[in-house]
Amino acid sequence: MIEVEVKAKINSFIEMEEKLESIGAQKSKNEFQEDIYFNSPVVDFAETDEALRIRTTKEDDNVNIFITYKGPKIDKESKTRKEIEMGIEDSQKCSDIFEAIGFRKVRTVRKNRQYYNYENFEISLDDIEGLDPYMEIEIALEDGSDYSEAQKSIFELFEKLGITDGFERTSYLELLENLYSK
Repeated sequence: MIEVEVKAKINSFIEMEEKLESIGAQKSKNEFQEDIYFNSPVVDFAETDEALRIRTTKEDDNVNIFITYKGPKIDKESKTRKEIEMGIEDSQKCSDIFEAIGFRKVRTVRKNRQYYNYENFEISLDDIEGLDPYMEIEIALEDGSDYSEAQKSIFELFEKLGITDGFERTSYLELLENLYSK
C-alpha cells in the first residue's frame, strides 16, 4: 500500500471541527494511539527515513495492536511512502522479540486522534502529547499507483479548509526528538 499523507499544524481543534462539518465531513471515531518506535541494528532509520513501530489503539473497550513498517518518503512535498502493517496479539512480547534481535526502542508517541471521512479522504485531528495540534489528510493507494493526483487533491482539500501553510513532512516522532534534543 502507498500512503499519500500530508499534515499541517492547526490553530484550534474546535475551529477545524466546525470547518470539517461545514464541508460535509463525517466524524467516524475517536481513538487513543500509543506508538513505540524502534531503530534498526543495521541501519539508522533516522538517516534512511524509515520507521518501525508497534501501535496500540484504544477505542472505547476495543484494543488493537499492529506492527507497522514505513518506507522512506518518496517525494519532497508530502509524507507519501510505502506502508506495511499487520495485526499482532501482544505488544510486550513483540517488543521483547525486537529488542532480542538488536532493535532498540527510540521513543513512545501518544496521541488522541479524532477521525473524519470525506469523499475518499481520511482526515485526523491529532492531539499529540508534547506537540501543538495537527491535522493529517490521507489517501491510501495500491502499490505502483500514481500518487500525484491524490497528493494534489489533498492540498486542494487543505486549501478548502483554509490551510495554506504550516505543512510538515517531519513525523511526530522526529518532531518530538527535535524538541527534546535541544
